Amino acid sequence: MAQRRIPVGAEIQSQGGVHFRVWAPRRKSVQVAHDRGDTPLAPEGGGYFSGLVSSASAGTRYRYRLDGGEAFPDPASRFQPEGPAGPSEVIDPSSYRWQDAAWRGISLPGQVIYEMHVGTFTPAGTWYAACRELAALARLGVTVLEVMPVADFAGDFGWGYDGVDLFAPTRLYGTPDAFRSFVDAAHHHGLGVILDVVYNHLGPSGNYLREFAHEYFTDRYDNEWGDAINFDGEDAAAVREFFVANAGYWIDEFHLDGLRLDATQQIFDGSRDHIVGEVSRRVRAAARGRGTIVVAENEPQQVRLLRELGVDALWNDDFHHAAHVALGAHNEAYYSDYGGKPQELLSAVKHGFLYQGQWYSWQSQKRGTPALGVRPAAFVHYIQNHDQVANSARGLRIHDIAAPGRWRAMTALLLLGPQTPMLFQGQEFAASSPFLFFADHDSALAALVREGRAKFLAQFPNLDTPEAQAALADPGDVATFARCKLDPHERERNTEALALHADLLALRRADLVFAAQTDSIDGAVLGDEAFVLRFFGGDHGDRLVVVNLGADLALGRAPEPLLAPPEGREWSMLWSSEDERYGGEGTPPVERHGVWRLPGRTTVVFAS
Repeated sequence: MAQRRIPVGAEIQSQGGVHFRVWAPRRKSVQVAHDRGDTPLAPEGGGYFSGLVSSASAGTRYRYRLDGGEAFPDPASRFQPEGPAGPSEVIDPSSYRWQDAAWRGISLPGQVIYEMHVGTFTPAGTWYAACRELAALARLGVTVLEVMPVADFAGDFGWGYDGVDLFAPTRLYGTPDAFRSFVDAAHHHGLGVILDVVYNHLGPSGNYLREFAHEYFTDRYDNEWGDAINFDGEDAAAVREFFVANAGYWIDEFHLDGLRLDATQQIFDGSRDHIVGEVSRRVRAAARGRGTIVVAENEPQQVRLLRELGVDALWNDDFHHAAHVALGAHNEAYYSDYGGKPQELLSAVKHGFLYQGQWYSWQSQKRGTPALGVRPAAFVHYIQNHDQVANSARGLRIHDIAAPGRWRAMTALLLLGPQTPMLFQGQEFAASSPFLFFADHDSALAALVREGRAKFLAQFPNLDTPEAQAALADPGDVATFARCKLDPHERERNTEALALHADLLALRRADLVFAAQTDSIDGAVLGDEAFVLRFFGGDHGDRLVVVNLGADLALGRAPEPLLAPPEGREWSMLWSSEDERYGGEGTPPVERHGVWRLPGRTTVVFAS
């Protein structure tokens, strides 16, 4: 009886040899083509072929020869050392000696997420290079690393969302054991690691799944990135098994602490048991008692994922969009339904999604579903992520767009709010490197990608001119990729930005009211660009967060009860974004003799 950890792929056996299993329902014969010849696999029924190759071992390179003809890489290959078109390599996951036996995993409360792209996180762009930066992230106050997709893809650089070998960590960043060492090192520093996975489509280049089974895909749904995955049609059971096994594989063999599911609105499934729910359950089971989290991106803001499908948290674009406009950016294209007004920011902190079923003019339809009552931590808030930084002419980061004071003030709102905050790599030290869209394809496909990217950005009027289009960075140019690499030494130079983030995260962690991520919050608008949030902390006292993104504001009258301290107490200033330590100009007393003077472009925090 074969010993298997996942249903398909090549697995080393304790008694010697390697057991191969593959699903190829339209094929009459399958052979393992390896360095010692071809070994036939036996049909099992249900479209599966399997067998033991006694001469194979760790490191053996192989392909599957279909019907005696051409040979293709293993759809469940654990490593593609020469890329998606090359041979697969047998990997022994048990050969790595883990050092994280005491690690118990993570749960959602209290987490601070850090989104990173391994290829640009360091100049070297490898797992081992990334390991050297983990101590700095732990000191900063980050608790969870969200790694952008690593499933192998064609070309020498890319974001990773066009992966084609879902079980094979890309050779571009190192070996599978190098990935394991990264996770091991992260756990040593107290950092959880979740992986961004793409279960809504596969990339256009290097995808050989159709050679094995057309049933992996369906034309019953419109997918904006290609053919939809067949999760609910004919022969969908084997397809579901493949993707669900992949989810468990990352948790089991790489000790990951969860997954981030990309664009779940493009995962189509009419089954009673939605594939997202099945994936969530497999993540928990594969962890064998360790704590895990599942985070999802879902553009239409379907709260069902939280309430029914086992997802722990959803990305909240509404907060980003409102904050982006408030920081001085244009409210055009998909920002057009946001004014960046205080009420929007207040509502996002109090209720998460701003659109919970109201009309959304940009899409000419209603957007969102009711989310009232959802715990704040279940919303991931951010003012930067890979998409939003890149969706601009020059890939500028928000500190390059906003006035410094506004940027500091908004950073405070992000990191003290009760939602789960997320930083994008380099945000903590105001990185000078942009983040652009980059993808390495052959010339024909590269031209289509370049054209498609320009067309996408043309939704922004300022980018829909011949001059602007001509100035866009070429996604296929290696120089575009190189420009996006972080310089870790900027941490040592940009000390003010780093101090801002470190101090806020320390306050978030140490202050019992902020740490509670309470939903006992109220807020009020104080001016055109000013508002107050009050966190009711019970025995720990209340906290007041006063945000003024505009000019200095004097409140000669303050008929707002949220500004009144609890009975028998007074407000004491706890923190200010205008501290000289962060590059600010200092903060004079905000409240004196009953008159509130709100300094411009500042967030001030008070404790009762």
